[in-house]
Amino acid sequence: MSMAIETKNLTKVYDGNTVVDHLSFQVKRGELLSLLGPNGAGKSTIINMLTTILKPDEGTAFINGHDIRKDKEKVRQIIGITPQELVFYDELNARENLIFFGLMHGIDKKKLKADAEEILEQLGLADRTDKTKNFSGGMKRRLNLAINIIMDPEIFFLDEPTAGLDPQARHVVWDYIEEVRKQGKTIVLTTHYMEEAELLSDRVIIIDRGEIIAEGTPEDLKEKYSEQNIMEVKFKDETNITELKEKLKDLEFVKDIIIGPDKEISVYFDGGIINFTKILNQDIISDVTELEMMRLRQNSLEDVFLKLTGRRLRD
Repeated sequence: MSMAIETKNLTKVYDGNTVVDHLSFQVKRGELLSLLGPNGAGKSTIINMLTTILKPDEGTAFINGHDIRKDKEKVRQIIGITPQELVFYDELNARENLIFFGLMHGIDKKKLKADAEEILEQLGLADRTDKTKNFSGGMKRRLNLAINIIMDPEIFFLDEPTAGLDPQARHVVWDYIEEVRKQGKTIVLTTHYMEEAELLSDRVIIIDRGEIIAEGTPEDLKEKYSEQNIMEVKFKDETNITELKEKLKDLEFVKDIIIGPDKEISVYFDGGIINFTKILNQDIISDVTELEMMRLRQNSLEDVFLKLTGRRLRD
């Protein structure tokens, strides 16, 4: 399968700080790739370079074979971007904004009107005829996405499209991204929501401090970097943390113990319920008066990130 995107040593430096550090990766045609990392990891800078908004300091990238340095106009003709910033006119309503941007993009007016109605309906904006300056933050984010969709690009760049949305609005956006995927479009999504990347992605690249620290399918990453069973414990008294680590470190089925930013303890272990029972039999845990919280769960991309960096994604 040919590549929709290929980066080679892509690098960006601001004020002596390397925010994107010699990144090389590929995105297949029709693939949804998530760039996953905390705020400040370099995700938006990568998007801005791939969409020709920023010039790389080193390296380059190819979008459907077009060099972002040498073929900017050709690149811009085949991409669409939903930036974090709002890009529409707040004195126009949602339909007027879509019609305006569609006409600017050279789309047939009759087709444009039909497409606009369908997109607004699916994103839950069809009933709003007032000026967009009156929209809630979540509605504005959805309209931002709608403007990208109306352009019908070959490659979508979605930069934190659900940032600030409530759970219901996020699911509306997720559903529509799935619809776009079914059309065979290539999508690059940046997010700091682990569940979003896990649900939508064919493949994930985890970025921290401008570098790729892991990449693969969500399932491959979880299998490679995180055991299947995680017990989370939080004590009322933080002095119990050291004692628990000492008691568990010699159990051969305990693979790792990580202390989170809120002093919660994540115990990664093999062996299922039998070994879970052995952990529960430790005196310090069996004394429930010492516990503020305890739960058993399966691993997620959040655990992968925690394992690789020692902190949670949204810290």
